[in-house]
Amino acid sequence: MFKHHRYPKAIILQAVYFKLRFTLSYRDIEELLQIRGVEVDHSTIQRWVFKFSPQIEKNMHKRKFSVGDSWRMDETYIKVGGKDRFLYRAIDKEGNTVDFLLTNRRQRMSAQKFFNKAIGNNGRPRVINIDKSGSNYSAIRVVNRRAISIKKIKIRQCKYLNNIVEQDHRNVKRRISICTGFKEFESAQRTLAGIEVVNIIRKNQLIDSKSTYFKTFISLAA
Repeated sequence: MFKHHRYPKAIILQAVYFKLRFTLSYRDIEELLQIRGVEVDHSTIQRWVFKFSPQIEKNMHKRKFSVGDSWRMDETYIKVGGKDRFLYRAIDKEGNTVDFLLTNRRQRMSAQKFFNKAIGNNGRPRVINIDKSGSNYSAIRVVNRRAISIKKIKIRQCKYLNNIVEQDHRNVKRRISICTGFKEFESAQRTLAGIEVVNIIRKNQLIDSKSTYFKTFISLAA
């Protein structure tokens, strides 16, 4: 994965980690690396984040502990190309991240795609708490109809129970508050996935965690 790169793996992953962990611009990271004697353009750092985040996310799913069977699901908007896009997220009642997905629209098919991903990576929950969104409600009903011989997922719509996931959105949105938004959808998708992975590491949700968050992050790029 790191073949044919001019810079060593340690430098690349440190730059990527800085972007995903802290509220820094790419130019900030360029300056930090210059202080350490590493000359690298901010656009190169951006390409590193774009390239390595998907593989890091894939490895994270292989090592993530099982989450609880009571989920809280909600979506929040993210600016991409000057337009609102929607980041679907779910956590369990203990605050552990279940899954996440950036979509172009807020509709039943988008919610259904999210539930398919979340269930595929984590198994079926016993209950999902959602807001009053009709699209989310319809998406779960479709998932239930397609699971003929499996116990149905209970749908609960209790507003105060979703406070925990609404608060958790802030951990993600804080990382991108330094910029006005993303220019391209795929760049937003990959960067947000990396930010979510770092949050999962900080919540101690991974098997075989290393001595520090950064070392655990590096282990996902193996």
